[in-house]
Amino acid sequence: MLAPYASDPAHSRGRRHPEAPTPHRTEFQRDRDRIVHSTAFRRLVYKTQVFLNHEGDLFRTRLTHSIEVAQLARSIARPLGLAEDLVEAIALAHDLGHTPFGHAGQDALHECMAAHGGFEHNLQSLRVVDHLEERYPRYDGLNLCFETREGILKHCSRANAERLEAAEPGGVGRRFLDRTQPSLEAQLCNLADEIAYNAHDIDDGVRSGLITMEQLGQVPLFDRYRREAEQAHPGLGGRRLLYESIRLMLSAQVHDVIDATRQALLRTGVSRVEDVRQAPQLVCFSDAMREQSSQLKQFLLHNLYRHPQVGETTGLAKEVVRELFAAYAAEPAEMPPAHAERAPTPRAIADYIAGMTDRFAAREHERLTGRRLLPA
Repeated sequence: MLAPYASDPAHSRGRRHPEAPTPHRTEFQRDRDRIVHSTAFRRLVYKTQVFLNHEGDLFRTRLTHSIEVAQLARSIARPLGLAEDLVEAIALAHDLGHTPFGHAGQDALHECMAAHGGFEHNLQSLRVVDHLEERYPRYDGLNLCFETREGILKHCSRANAERLEAAEPGGVGRRFLDRTQPSLEAQLCNLADEIAYNAHDIDDGVRSGLITMEQLGQVPLFDRYRREAEQAHPGLGGRRLLYESIRLMLSAQVHDVIDATRQALLRTGVSRVEDVRQAPQLVCFSDAMREQSSQLKQFLLHNLYRHPQVGETTGLAKEVVRELFAAYAAEPAEMPPAHAERAPTPRAIADYIAGMTDRFAAREHERLTGRRLLPA
């Protein structure tokens, strides 16, 4: 039941290492299954979203975030006739390269790698599925389809795109040089990522006590659906009111994306996968919803992500990552043999640190420095 502009697994651009098809699963289903069984996917359960793992059992992690992105993306993909299995595979894999401690860890590792090409978690996610997973006898990585790999690589600098193009002519780096679009499924996952983290960061922010329902009254998008929830359920309060407000907001955003994307497809006359690449971005919010979503993002930036309590743990997390990098650069033998053999290559050290969970990084830092900056 795929639309003509959807990515068809029967016509995939294939894998870097050719494999025979299987009788009962499509190529995109195989990709999803490989991702779910990967080591990097399991580690996401102990990697920070906003709040560090030790700060509470119910806060989102990279794993729960990825599952929520997949759920939202599939909800949008089905009425648009897009390839749901591809959408799910991209969503579940998009954060596989994220460091411990969330964006704080990424920023610190990028500083450590500044003289060696830098560090970017989208590119690292591709590196994980292309090279770092060790599950199969004939090749490194998971050997995913082109379409899945393209969707994982959401952003890429020109310098990195040129390096990818040199290694794989016409591959996943090409669109960043040609300034063309990825598949609709990749576009959808990018937007579903934004919808998911805005919603669950409201939930986690209120649960943590760092933001309040009263403060959220400043946010038109949230306040509208809070008022709808109160009108539909007089006397509703506490967490039930928060959950119902978020549910209504998410539903409205999902319906908005479906309607706005259908209008964009009609307006541009796109009817084939090839047309999608030459068109402007097609999976989108309406103008009004985009503005309201941007206002919500700004609210979360100033009131949650830059909250002094978050900043305190962020600073400690950066210190842990920087000191781990320095320790391994000075004594590569402190890493496991498989990693130490590649050291003191800075990229090998970055690969090792990026693969750590929050608690393992905290324990390793304490082992190497004798200082306990974060609970392990």
